[in-house]
Amino acid sequence: MFSVACLLSSVGFAQKKSYQVTAVAFYNFENLFDTVDNPYKFDEEFTPNGPYQYTSTIYNQKLHNIATVLKQLGTELTPDGPALIGTAEIENATVLNDLARQPEIANRQYQNVIFDGPDARGINVALMYNPRYFKVLQAQGLKVDLRGVPGSDSKSGGTRDVLWVTGILAGDTTQVFVNHWPSRRGGEAASAPLRAHAAGIAKRVIDSVMAEHSGSRVILMGDLNDDPTSPSVAKVLGAVGKQDKVPDGGLYNPFVSFYNNGIGTLGYNDSWNLFDQIIVSSGWLKADATRNWKYYKAEVFNREFLKTAFGQYKGYPHRSFSGTSWINGYSDHFPTLVYFVREAK
Repeated sequence: MFSVACLLSSVGFAQKKSYQVTAVAFYNFENLFDTVDNPYKFDEEFTPNGPYQYTSTIYNQKLHNIATVLKQLGTELTPDGPALIGTAEIENATVLNDLARQPEIANRQYQNVIFDGPDARGINVALMYNPRYFKVLQAQGLKVDLRGVPGSDSKSGGTRDVLWVTGILAGDTTQVFVNHWPSRRGGEAASAPLRAHAAGIAKRVIDSVMAEHSGSRVILMGDLNDDPTSPSVAKVLGAVGKQDKVPDGGLYNPFVSFYNNGIGTLGYNDSWNLFDQIIVSSGWLKADATRNWKYYKAEVFNREFLKTAFGQYKGYPHRSFSGTSWINGYSDHFPTLVYFVREAK
């Protein structure tokens, strides 16, 4: 079912052992719209007559570019690529279905879970999954109502939902939360309560899951618009960066160490942020007699082909547009991954 790769034993033995590997990824697709004007959303920018001149040619090229990235994600350890891919800045299921049909990844037969949320521009979060490795049991969008939250200027109070999907991954029930928290528009400090509020929506559900069974397997991922050490992540979620400090039923954030070492997923004002995170519950940190899958490692997928090659933004993610001009890039974010392993019998 899962690919087998030779890895060094995680407990430090000198010999090599064979492990089965599965990967989970997150990738902000940077404005993956179709070309059709939705009269109920402010998506006119990404239409053929809009300022981006977003034609079918550009749309198809963007699908190809994103598929080129997905084709390579995680394949050094698991040839089929990620079993799960959380995504942000997706307009609808149509674009995900068009993406899944791209020849680079069509053989994986990715399916998706997406709900149309209240975001004014029409962007949503979604979960792509390989049906060979993941089975959806139930799903819902958790509403994030910002009305009354300090820093909110939204009359409707609507922002992206938190997508909550329960399914079977690696033979065990897994709770997956895909997030795209409010941006830092208006300043990091002024907008911080908005992200703290969004974090609390997911945290309350996770706490209820953990109250039933502290060993439950949870994966929270997304474009959090905050770094691993920001209060929304470190305090509201309580996600810590050292495995031996994770309490039973708590959350481990492997991207703390990346951030502390200056590694990010997007660049801004000559500095790096690491907004794209994948956080796992304590249940993934140790194997037992009934569940022998465990967390192995994390990765920021910042390959050279994804970087701007020259100019002011050299080394930053090669984005799709410069201003409103198409520059044939991928996204303004790098993808992230986590890997889970179990010893091959």
